Amino acid sequence: MTQSPGVSLRVVSYNIHGQRDDTAALAAVVRAARPDVVVVQEGPRRFRWRQKSAALAESFGLVVAAGGLPALGNLLLTSLRVRVLDTRCRRFPLTPGRHLRGAAYAECVVAGGARFTVAGSHLSTDPAERPGQAALFKRDLDAATTPVIAAADLNEGPDGPAWATVAGGLTDAAVAMDRADRLTYSCASPRRRIDALFVDPRVTVVDYDVVDTPQTRRASDHFPVLVDLLLPGAG
Repeated sequence: MTQSPGVSLRVVSYNIHGQRDDTAALAAVVRAARPDVVVVQEGPRRFRWRQKSAALAESFGLVVAAGGLPALGNLLLTSLRVRVLDTRCRRFPLTPGRHLRGAAYAECVVAGGARFTVAGSHLSTDPAERPGQAALFKRDLDAATTPVIAAADLNEGPDGPAWATVAGGLTDAAVAMDRADRLTYSCASPRRRIDALFVDPRVTVVDYDVVDTPQTRRASDHFPVLVDLLLPGAG
């Protein structure tokens, strides 16, 4: 059977800092990117989280796919070009005195027939806690039956053990485009690349950017990661 041409997909990964900054700028940044999928860290996770998640999605011109409170603030949003087939959420074990964290997953199909699994997480600030969370996240990624797109605020750089765990067997989109020098945190004083997007080797990275503009500096304390991908077409 002849393999059909690849299918394009634009993905944004964005730690939105709990919407504590300029929300008008935040919405404008995402709308200008025209993404098919947005993986949000620090999204709504408390009182009225469903309504707040829906309002956030609407401000971006998107709809809610998965996440929110069940994923502890990890939120997956999609355009109408993407159809969600299945979702699930995970909560990582709580270390007493630490912040409860988790992950969100959605199996999707994009117009053109390409299926994929998108996953989002936000790992602990505690270096002793991160590796265990990374191992659980990676176990879920490895269990996916369709090509994986995994986006996360890992709270450590590429030299860290949690990063290495998640990245294993996947393509780091920044490295693929020779742009690993693009720092993602903080907007006030960029000094670290702690926000990453990894893809299955069957997925082609077409372009990668960390969007550093006056608007993104007002919108959050992290810069958004913007990636253009080519998914394997239906065979």
